[in-house]
Order: sequence, then structure tokens, then C-alpha cells
Amino acid sequence: MSDMKKAADLRAMSEADLNERMDELAAEGMKLRFQQATMQLTTTARPAQVRREIARIKTILAERVAQGA
Repeated sequence: MSDMKKAADLRAMSEADLNERMDELAAEGMKLRFQQATMQLTTTARPAQVRREIARIKTILAERVAQGA
């Protein structure tokens, strides 16, 4: 869980940084899905953590769009 960022930390990041982090997490999520399919996944909680952090980032980006509109 050390890679997991809190919402306050994510809110402090720029939009470009958030998009970059989301791309990194998407790639990690894909890698984790392959590990799970081949029975090599050791940290079974990590896929859920990745999905939650992606959701946090998407929520923050949507909030910024709504505030700008």
C-alpha cells in the first residue's frame, strides 16, 4: 500500500501529473491481470488498490472540469 496515494496528495498534483499517474496505474493493472491469469500474482489486494486509485484520479479530474465549467 506504499504506492497508494491519498486524495489530498492527488489533489495537489497538476492535471498532467494526474494523467501520467493514471497511465502508469493502467499499465500496472494490465500487468497484474496477466499475473493473475497465469497464477503468478502474489499480492492479491493490489489490483483492487490500483482500480481505486484510478477511480480517485478520475474523480479529481472530473471535479476540476466541473469547477472550470
